[in-house]
Amino acid sequence: MPKADSAPLRVRRGNPKPKRKANSRRAERKGFFNLIVSPVVRRLILIIVIACVLFLWGPVIWKNMLTLFGLGLAIIAAALGVIIWIVWRGFPALKRRWNCFVGGAILALGLWGVLSFFSAGEGILSQATLGGEIGQRIAGSSNIIGGLRVAGLILLGIIFIAPRKIWHAVAKTARSGRRLPAGSFQTRPEAVSLPEAIPAGERSTVIETPTGPSIVTPPPVSYEPKMWQSHREPILTSSGWQLPPIDILDKPAEVKLDKEDIDQRARLIEEALASYGVEAKIVQINMGPTVTQFGVEPGWDRKYKEVREKGQSRMEEVSKTRIRVDRITSLANDLALALAAPSIRIEAPVPGKSLVGIEVPNTVFGSVSVRSAIETAAFQKVKVRSKLAIALGKGAGGEAVAADLTKMPHLLIAGATGSGKTVCLNSVICCLLVHNSPDDVQFIMVDPKRVELVTFNGMPHLLAPVVVDSDKAIKALRWLNQEMDNRYREFAQVGVRNIDGYNKDRSPGDGLPYLVLIIDELADLMMAACDEVEHTLCRLAQLARATGIHLIVATQRPSVDVVTGLIKANFPTRISFAVTSQVDSRTILDAVGAEKLLGRGDMLYMPTEAGKPKRLQGCFVSDAEIGRLVYFWGNQRQLTESINFDELAEPSPSSQRVVSPDSLLEEARRLAQEHKHISTSFLQRRLRIGYPRAARLMETLREEGLAGTTQPGEGS
Repeated sequence: MPKADSAPLRVRRGNPKPKRKANSRRAERKGFFNLIVSPVVRRLILIIVIACVLFLWGPVIWKNMLTLFGLGLAIIAAALGVIIWIVWRGFPALKRRWNCFVGGAILALGLWGVLSFFSAGEGILSQATLGGEIGQRIAGSSNIIGGLRVAGLILLGIIFIAPRKIWHAVAKTARSGRRLPAGSFQTRPEAVSLPEAIPAGERSTVIETPTGPSIVTPPPVSYEPKMWQSHREPILTSSGWQLPPIDILDKPAEVKLDKEDIDQRARLIEEALASYGVEAKIVQINMGPTVTQFGVEPGWDRKYKEVREKGQSRMEEVSKTRIRVDRITSLANDLALALAAPSIRIEAPVPGKSLVGIEVPNTVFGSVSVRSAIETAAFQKVKVRSKLAIALGKGAGGEAVAADLTKMPHLLIAGATGSGKTVCLNSVICCLLVHNSPDDVQFIMVDPKRVELVTFNGMPHLLAPVVVDSDKAIKALRWLNQEMDNRYREFAQVGVRNIDGYNKDRSPGDGLPYLVLIIDELADLMMAACDEVEHTLCRLAQLARATGIHLIVATQRPSVDVVTGLIKANFPTRISFAVTSQVDSRTILDAVGAEKLLGRGDMLYMPTEAGKPKRLQGCFVSDAEIGRLVYFWGNQRQLTESINFDELAEPSPSSQRVVSPDSLLEEARRLAQEHKHISTSFLQRRLRIGYPRAARLMETLREEGLAGTTQPGEGS
């Protein structure tokens, strides 16, 4: 046994010697090479070579140098200077700007060929040209072919030196020379502006304020400094309206994520879970524009026991149970610490899958343009079935999400300031404007903030200019309530149940359009007239679906006094952007999670048929796109009547609460006439009623002068 063990030890002890020798030889070769290419030795060798060339071959070459090279000697001297500079300074400059050196060499040959077309006349160059014999060989001949050859060399050298500038110049020339086909639409920001395209009477809105009438003008729309043009055939409706092409919206700019960074995060998640005793494996990765969802499959919780057999022990598995989901969800903060992420959201389980979704914010945030969402198959599928198809955004896995406003049938949006509510409203409006004419969809917009929705003034889709006054907004709600009742009367006369049945057999332009009420800030209206606004909104939400009236309401304060229980009950479809606390998240969604959103369009979408909210990155639409849409529809303005809510809107009978007299009022009057002093407690005892009802009877008797000066709480 000792001999058998000693042999391997001698082999192991002897192995390092050849390795050490090989390493030493490699180090010697590397050191010699570093010495040769060192700046001092390299420059010394260069000086010796130049001195030898000048000393040995200088006199011989100088005799025929002018005849052979001509004025190309200056080009050769410049080239030698560049070579000496490269060798003197090192070769990194040659690696970085190799195209400039190659282009410079080709350009020098072209200039040398140009010199061959000129003659010196007298002197040593009288028998040759300024380019010498070399220049004549470069040009080939002195005719047009030689000139084209030299010009090609010069052009090729310029392309090598500045390829990007040449390409941009050629592309710009091609775009400027391209002609637009028939039926195309073009916007030139430097020639046509929005104030010139729409008359002043249609751009401004006259409103009544406490100090008198005032004019509200929408802010100017910013246009991109480039032309917009469409090469698609115009789409005309049967009533003569032209729908805007999809080219009116900007093309999306894709953001590519680093695959190695995503894989590294997946390994960190598995290691972090394993360090806390949770066996799990990532089996699916869904990369979205804002967050990446890692699909984690829970492992097994195994139990072992020690078994001894023949003096040896081994571990035998007794049982195994699946890891509980709660053990993974409780590690949310620990996973955020391991990933160095601001916050993560865990969806347990992912709907329709036996996985736990861990949503981690991306290092680079991408945006979802309205055009990219409209061009998806999911949106086109909804658009075929309904006119009110809207694009909401893309999910955590990059899948597009579209919805049908007629199926919602109303939408409630909430979120803190700057989280993306107004951008969401703008994207919904733009989706409806791209695919519907004023004969199909009309809007009533309420903007108490006066700066968000007023950019849509001037469109033929608006029943009235954007409402910015709270009192006028309440009148608009009354008018909409009356319009709903009128539509129900028309349906009853025709014998149909909803707006689809009413418009089914009617010619274009004779049917009823869909009406969409958009309120940008509900809290301001609730402070102005809480009871009437809540009552009218609830009545519209309950009854207006069949008449084609749909509501989209947004607020930045999702508190219980703004989003009341009645409003929540009648708005089953909700969207929550980033909020400040869990209380606000529970108010809008009846669940926590919205307080962990990232902002800038990151939202939770709760559809009617879903039990859990779905995380989306909302669509983004720029001011330039909105301006182009408004300009497009404003140029097609036909004769449309604007509704004056002040003349038509009176308080509806349903909103006027008529209080019927109490049935015990006559008995209370008799008691007041029989007794000199009565009180609330006296009416409680004699009439056997509760305190609130007795107090109301006492107030009525006091107003009629039948009750004495005894206070309500005094006995008699």
